[in-house]
Amino acid sequence: MAKLGAGLAVTGLTLGAMAAIGLLAFQASGAQERAVAAGYVAPVAPLTSAHPTVAPAPPLPGNSGTGLRVVYSLGARQVWLVDPRKTPQVLSSFAVVPGSVSPAVGSYPVYSRTAAGTGTDGRRIEHVVRFSQEGAVFGFSAVVDGASTAPATPSASPDPSPDPAPDATPSPSAAPNGKTKTGGIRSGREEGQLLWDFAPLGTTVVVVP
Repeated sequence: MAKLGAGLAVTGLTLGAMAAIGLLAFQASGAQERAVAAGYVAPVAPLTSAHPTVAPAPPLPGNSGTGLRVVYSLGARQVWLVDPRKTPQVLSSFAVVPGSVSPAVGSYPVYSRTAAGTGTDGRRIEHVVRFSQEGAVFGFSAVVDGASTAPATPSASPDPSPDPAPDATPSPSAAPNGKTKTGGIRSGREEGQLLWDFAPLGTTVVVVP
């Protein structure tokens, strides 16, 4: 009889525990249904991206010429590589840092190219593409020991003394502070490679305000 009593006690405890679990589950289900009926929605944490958002490049300026060309905006400090035979016609666009002086608005042909050299500031530069000698030597280049990408924003401070013409004699004209005028327009190395590949001798460079 003692064994029988012990077995009944264990069975009773088991049934009691199962009933308690069932009651808790029923209560939880009822609470969820009431929350849904009341229109309550549990908050969800916003998704975050590991990659920062990159601002889109400015659109190609109007009245920037026709045909295959490099477009350079003085105000936006931006370059566009344009080939109207392609869709879209703007193959690439990137920010640049100008020199101490800027070329006049107009259209120019690329007249000289140098794969590598040294700027007047002593820094090694590459992919030098020159298009004007009016008042100073103007052209595009990239600093070898600089960042691999172009400046983050067009409003970045200009390099104090860039020079895209390592094999040319600096212009005898000088800025008001007595320093030689420099017309180097510098980009990142990747962008410099793109422009070098895009603009052989004779390619049109259109300078817009």
